[in-house]
Amino acid sequence: EVQLVESGGGLVRPGGSLRLSCAASGFTFDTYAMSWVRQAPGKGPEWVSAISRNGAASYYAESMEGQFTISRDNAKNTLYLQMNSLKSEETAGNYCAKARDGDYRGEYDCWGQGTQVTVSS
Repeated sequence: EVQLVESGGGLVRPGGSLRLSCAASGFTFDTYAMSWVRQAPGKGPEWVSAISRNGAASYYAESMEGQFTISRDNAKNTLYLQMNSLKSEETAGNYCAKARDGDYRGEYDCWGQGTQVTVSS
C-alpha cells in the first residue's frame, strides 16, 4: 500500500521555523518526484515546492523562494520541508504528494493526511 505520513507541524511564533517530514512507504521512493502543498483555512490548495527524484533539482512557488527549503533522503524514504521566517498568514495544513512519475509538473496520485502548521504569538 502506498502511504505518505507527514509530521513536524505545530504551533510556532511569527518569525519562527519548523521542519516538516514526510515518511513514504509502499513504493520505490527515488523513482518519483515529490511536492509539498498547503491549504490555509477557507482557501484552496497552494503548491509550495517540488523536488526531483534524486534531489538534485528543487522548485518553489515564487513567494516562498528563499524562505523554504525542500530536500529528500532517498535512503530513508523521507521528504522534508524546512520552513523559516514563518508568518501568521502561513497557518495551514501542509501535505506531501507523490507525482505519477519523475516529472513534478504532472499529476499526483497519492497524498498524505497532512500536518498542521499554526503561526501565532
